[in-house]
Amino acid sequence: MALDERKLDVLRAIVEDYVATQEPVGSKSLVERHALGVSPATVRNDMAVLEDEGYIRQPHTSAGRVPTDAGYRLFVDRLSKVKPLSPAERRAIERFLLGAVDLDDVVHRTVRLLAQLTRQVAVVQYPSLTRSAVRHLELVPLSTTRIMLVMITDTGRVEQRQIELPAPLPADDVLELRGLVNTKLGGERLIATPPLVQALTEEVPEKLRPAMTTLAATLLETLVERHDERLAVAGTANLTRGGVLDFAGSLRPVLEALEEEVVLLKLIGGQSETTLVRIGDENEYADLRATSVVTTGYGVSGNIVGGLGVVGPTRMDYPGNIATVRAVARYLGDLLAQN
Repeated sequence: MALDERKLDVLRAIVEDYVATQEPVGSKSLVERHALGVSPATVRNDMAVLEDEGYIRQPHTSAGRVPTDAGYRLFVDRLSKVKPLSPAERRAIERFLLGAVDLDDVVHRTVRLLAQLTRQVAVVQYPSLTRSAVRHLELVPLSTTRIMLVMITDTGRVEQRQIELPAPLPADDVLELRGLVNTKLGGERLIATPPLVQALTEEVPEKLRPAMTTLAATLLETLVERHDERLAVAGTANLTRGGVLDFAGSLRPVLEALEEEVVLLKLIGGQSETTLVRIGDENEYADLRATSVVTTGYGVSGNIVGGLGVVGPTRMDYPGNIATVRAVARYLGDLLAQN
């Protein structure tokens, strides 16, 4: 059955009080704390309906009620407003991230900030190579037969590979090769470069062809085809503050799941700008079904290049966490675009 606005208000009040106090919520305290405009008896009736519908439940030892996963889902779906960040919080985010010196620093500052602001476990994906574009390719001679390939992407990722050449290559030829490669690949999305790299091996002057063939193999094998995705995680200790253990019994499966990069990439990778909230049993991984996950994508120039989010107990501050995840993603995207 569809719930009327009053029962939704009662559910909203139960969720807010339970998140704030970690204690089961009774009808008397609801009437005292919230301007519901009805008697305790009416609230009790509404709570009985919410319980029958599966939105709240009664822990075995208590007269109060706690939200179920379905109750949290309805609460999140009916959020009329996400708690806005204060000007001070916005300034703090901006100041903290602007101090970063390189991409590693940006990502690690972002993940620490997210964990501190939400008091949850924070996960930030490095900008994905598959979604990045080539800003510049540098070829640095290490000897007459060895060069260092340095690729810088538009998202600030720097990838280095040493390449053993089939024959000595004079410094002037290295410069010429660098110019040809940058002219061809500069500004191109990495995912679109394979045919361009192949074409280069045929277009370069004969004297550069052996070196270009070796360079092409390295570019394709290690930078384009092998999608090396990286993650940063912070705030795992926040789980020990309670909440995840409410109904799960053990923290170990959650911690083990958070150590699996494949699991985390699936949680936050492949994002759009939409903020996703997965609650309890909605999580694909059984070990995370005592948790909720709030994720979104972040982007540069309109392109989503990575994801970030938080993992915590189902009893979490959804409006606050959603707002923080969105704000940090926006600042991260802006910062990468400036660099």
